[in-house]
Amino acid sequence: MLTLSDIQAGYGSLQILHGVNFTVDKGEIVALLGANGAGKTTTLRVISGLVPARGGSVTFEGQDITGLRSDKRVGMGLVQVAEGRELFGTLTVEENLHMGAWTTSSSQRTAAMSEVLDLFPILSERRKQRTETMSGGQQQMLAIGRALMARPKLLMLDEPSIGLAPKLVSQVLEAVQIIRNTGVTVLIVEQNAAATLAISDRAYVIESGAIAFEGKGSHLLDDDRVRRAYLGL
Repeated sequence: MLTLSDIQAGYGSLQILHGVNFTVDKGEIVALLGANGAGKTTTLRVISGLVPARGGSVTFEGQDITGLRSDKRVGMGLVQVAEGRELFGTLTVEENLHMGAWTTSSSQRTAAMSEVLDLFPILSERRKQRTETMSGGQQQMLAIGRALMARPKLLMLDEPSIGLAPKLVSQVLEAVQIIRNTGVTVLIVEQNAAATLAISDRAYVIESGAIAFEGKGSHLLDDDRVRRAYLGL
């Protein structure tokens, strides 16, 4: 579904990615793990079109999208939830959700709204509430819900559990599994390696801007390199 081939990218004179290669197959949950500064967020931004690739290629559903604008990628079904959520604080929950549906038809928006509110019932209760007055966990659910309003084929999540209490982390990751079960493929960047590997089909570990190793989520949970570097064991 998604293939990154020898991706090079950075900011100004700073080179961040040094030949990133990986694939995401349809129907999977794939985790991208790594230390702060390893290149995880930059990788997602290259996939989204927010950071241009300096070399290599990005292929989505068999089409080379390396030079495609980010809004066109959203229209193709490639949607990202940014770290920090980036919601419109003065808008209501309902208004934020509608902002995510600008690429879809009226009938698709109606169906998507129903599905999002079923997935996150708290958003239904708070539809008219201003977003900036909600808790961090509720805002994260809203950020994911807004992305789902675009009817993604591949949903990318950048640190969805950051700043959340353990109970809310579990709720968010449970929602990720439900989302996958509805047919949406998921690529997730997450610092909570243990919990993320537990729900992932496969995972890649990025170090210094390149993929260091990969494997099934369950296997990497037992990998001594991962346990020492990311699980504190």
